[in-house]
Amino acid sequence: MLTDSPPPEPWHSFLRELDSRLDEEVNLRCIGGFAFTVHYGVVRPTSDIDFLSVFPRHLNARLLKLAGRRSSLYKKHGVCLHLVNLGVVDLPRGYLDRVLEMFPSAYTWLHLSTLEPYDLALSKLQRNGIHDRDDVKQLALRVPLNSGTLRRRYEDNMRPYIDNAERKDLRIKLWIEMINDVQGER
Repeated sequence: MLTDSPPPEPWHSFLRELDSRLDEEVNLRCIGGFAFTVHYGVVRPTSDIDFLSVFPRHLNARLLKLAGRRSSLYKKHGVCLHLVNLGVVDLPRGYLDRVLEMFPSAYTWLHLSTLEPYDLALSKLQRNGIHDRDDVKQLALRVPLNSGTLRRRYEDNMRPYIDNAERKDLRIKLWIEMINDVQGER
């Protein structure tokens, strides 16, 4: 789903203005609703760009000041950046080796990437809210996700490294059933 075209509005104007305020390269690893909707075409409202990290890390505070929830950019565009704490989300081992670039030539200083679809789906496993499951269902139809690949990614790259693995084993089993059900309904 790599594209040279910029994201839709209001994202493009927001990111273009943020880019114009930077003077060094910044890499954002995006997850959440922005990644699901803008990169994978999942239909759902979102007003922030959830990101895991900024590289270089010393720019975290500056970016949030420029484009966070209390910023003038948020007041102007109605969207913002939101730093996600790693305690809120579990990620499969090796996810950094699989990140996908978004909008590669749209901005001068700002470089956005997101997780590949299986890692992005698994990033929702810990919270497991209704909208998290809905995101995964839509992703399963849009990509489409292979439930066997999702299970293997979980078992090989996530399960050995997470807390409450038994509880998440049950969740992944239910998710596999959910994915198979929605794909069977097509």
